[in-house]
Amino acid sequence: MNIVFTFRPPREIQADLEKSFPEESFFFYKTIEEAEVLSEAEILVTFGNDLTSERINTCASLKWVMVASAGIEEMPLKTIKERDLLVTNARGIHKIPMAEFTFGFMLNHVKRFAELRALEQAEVWNKQLPLQELAGKEVAILGTGAIGQEIARLAKAFRMKTTGVNKMGQLVQDFDQVFQMDQLETAVGKADFIVAVLPSTPETIGLLQPHHFEAMKEEAAFINIGRGNLVSEVVLLSAVNDNEISHAYLDVFSVEPLPPAHPFWRHPSITVTPHISSITKQYVPRAIEIFKHNLRCFIDGGEYENVIDLDKGY
Repeated sequence: MNIVFTFRPPREIQADLEKSFPEESFFFYKTIEEAEVLSEAEILVTFGNDLTSERINTCASLKWVMVASAGIEEMPLKTIKERDLLVTNARGIHKIPMAEFTFGFMLNHVKRFAELRALEQAEVWNKQLPLQELAGKEVAILGTGAIGQEIARLAKAFRMKTTGVNKMGQLVQDFDQVFQMDQLETAVGKADFIVAVLPSTPETIGLLQPHHFEAMKEEAAFINIGRGNLVSEVVLLSAVNDNEISHAYLDVFSVEPLPPAHPFWRHPSITVTPHISSITKQYVPRAIEIFKHNLRCFIDGGEYENVIDLDKGY
């Protein structure tokens, strides 16, 4: 089979794939534009955002698209469905770095590291800065999948209370309670931290509305590491400007990169990071392990990991 990568993994990974599957033909390209044999691909390995309907339709023999990321909202799903293609992704590989990143935000919030750094640079010895603890605080996690579960697991180690929100309100390990999506306002009302890890679907776009922020505690912090279109920028700016929450930590945005002079950049109650919470040196190796498992299933049969439901979009 012709297996075409539209990104170039490290050489040791390329060599391992060729050694593990000697009967298959692998083609590794830096970009999809350089993929000279794209039209001959039977399996396509991509990050997803380089695919178009036209490119998919040039691949007459294509049977499977492996997306080496979790999000598929930028892909031409209608065309993929019409072609009846198998689509799998790398869901689950982000849980460790994204959970750690979330706790970086939360620890920064209660220990005020940014302010301590500013005092250090100003050579000011100030022992009066009021610090807090994570222990005893409540975190509401919107989305109880792999990432949300890892955040909840770590929260328990910090002696925090854990509240989750998912579609059916189904209780998940390491959560003290879980609310249905239509109980979102109740779920966020008592939380000290609200962490959004929801995917982008028709149901989640613009999900957070002004009344949700009005229900939050004034001292609560909102953390979004999921998708930027969960809440409109107008709603979020209003929430911080009106002191409905104390701070917003944002790693995802409706438009990326965040444009210069955007009001988020210099807002004293907003922290901006460049969609980096999932980045780690282990990212590609973990994605390739899922691909290798699924490739064995594709060749010999077996149960695939992370098959995408094209109707649901995840």
